[in-house]
Amino acid sequence: MQLKKFLGIVAVLTTFVTLAACGKKEAKDSWAEIKDKKEVVIGFDNTFVPMGFKDKEGKNVGFDIDLADAVFKKYGVKVTMQPIDWDMKETELENGSIDLIWNGYSVTTEREKKVLFTNPYMKNEQVLVTKKSSKIDKVAEMKNKALGAQTGSSGYDAFTKQPKILMDIVKDNDATLYDDFDSALLDLKADRIDGLLIDNVYADYYLTKNGEIKDYNILKTGYSSENFAVGARKSDKKLVDNINKAFKALHADGEFQKISEKWFSEDVYPGK
Repeated sequence: MQLKKFLGIVAVLTTFVTLAACGKKEAKDSWAEIKDKKEVVIGFDNTFVPMGFKDKEGKNVGFDIDLADAVFKKYGVKVTMQPIDWDMKETELENGSIDLIWNGYSVTTEREKKVLFTNPYMKNEQVLVTKKSSKIDKVAEMKNKALGAQTGSSGYDAFTKQPKILMDIVKDNDATLYDDFDSALLDLKADRIDGLLIDNVYADYYLTKNGEIKDYNILKTGYSSENFAVGARKSDKKLVDNINKAFKALHADGEFQKISEKWFSEDVYPGK
């Protein structure tokens, strides 16, 4: 009798495990589906100039958008840019709301655990922006001063991982966090913060474009330089491989350089 009960329990458990395994959806490469639909959905922060942002007419423009269009044009695929909460980018990707994260997305060790990156297509570094009128001309002068950073940014990640550079000296040993750099820069202008940790490409483009570069310092911080790359789901190896092939082809035929010159007045491709 006891043996029968034992065998019955084993049978039930075996059935449960089998059903659970069958019910689990196996991750697959989405390239075939993208090619079939002729559309890829890219998640981006639509305030990150000059990588991807909304212009005065309400149109999504930027270096990354032009580059994405050029990449997928080679495969006959339309690009749909989907504005997202940047702090939720990996969740959006995992949930299938978007196919890619592409918007000045820095490669970090933490992010490599969550996504599959393409080859880098550009380098970037984190800088400290201060008003010249504040007399803060170097990082050490941020002692007991208020710092700003973007929520979910690689800059804030570096800030917490390498505390000796800024975290140990700024006010409250932390930064005021913003959803986007536009809001942070407004607070910097209004003296609600004393410095802003920000991507160099954003700071340089924004301040130059608005004719304000003369009023601000863009200071090197000592954080390691970063690579910008496209983030995909771990299962999307074919998708990533095709993007990498397109990067090389675009640089070989000069199209990458045209897009780069348009936004940065130089060729930013790191693989040349």
